[in-house]
Amino acid sequence: AVDAHGMPLRVVVTEGTRSDCKEACALIDGLNAKALLADRGYDSNEIIDKVVESGCQPVIPPRKNRKEQRDYDKALYRVR
Repeated sequence: AVDAHGMPLRVVVTEGTRSDCKEACALIDGLNAKALLADRGYDSNEIIDKVVESGCQPVIPPRKNRKEQRDYDKALYRVR
């Protein structure tokens, strides 16, 4: 997790073959932010729910094969 200036807020080191998405929820816990920006690789119900639960706005584009597409702030996503 990084701040708006790209400075690390939290770091989790894992083995090389482990997916980043598996660690996303741990990085979100206790995060004090207004919005969480991530690419569509992080589009999962578990991650979206965790972001909303933490009080952040999820700014994650939906995967193209998502059955139920959802909106996200495209303007904010462009500045990531």
